Amino acid sequence: MLTIYGMLDSGNCYKPRLLMALTGQTFRHVETSTRDGTTRTQAFLTRNPLGQCPLLELDDGRFLAESGAILNYLGEGTDFVPTDRFERARMLQWMFFEQNHHEGSVAVRRSLKVYEERKGVATPERLALTLDNGNRALAIMQKALEEMPFFGGQRPSLADLALYPYTKDAPEGGFDLTEFPAIGKWLSRIEALPGYQPKTWTPA
Repeated sequence: MLTIYGMLDSGNCYKPRLLMALTGQTFRHVETSTRDGTTRTQAFLTRNPLGQCPLLELDDGRFLAESGAILNYLGEGTDFVPTDRFERARMLQWMFFEQNHHEGSVAVRRSLKVYEERKGVATPERLALTLDNGNRALAIMQKALEEMPFFGGQRPSLADLALYPYTKDAPEGGFDLTEFPAIGKWLSRIEALPGYQPKTWTPA
């Protein structure tokens, strides 16, 4: 059985769990956190020298790190990966956007405000910068969603699953999603997908 090592409160770790729920794939979840030191044990570092989660363990004992790579592996052959070459590339475009522009502002600002151990580096300058950059990223998403229901076009794709977790939690970082109504409707569309499970979900 596939195993996903991940932290329940992490948006990156939620991404593959959400995909597995939506596609009905079976797996086991092993709670592993950068906060309690479990990703710094020698056993974990042997599996992923970066000491980060999520980490996917395959049935044959191989390991795969990085949430985007894990999504691509688990999404292969599902309806969440477009068959059209251009649509697939556009999906990847939005996944790269999430990692390069969205996560570094929206997710980082949330972590600065939510996690006690990070509040020491939550300077006014850094909070202001992440708020400005995050709102800029959300505005780009808003404009795209005014023209199409999902970031993959008319159907949800891995891009939507990559962008959903940290956007859903954006208010915890001080972002006002009421300013982005198309994003609010998109969040509702994701949550209405058959098999959807919230971030707190793990398989029985």
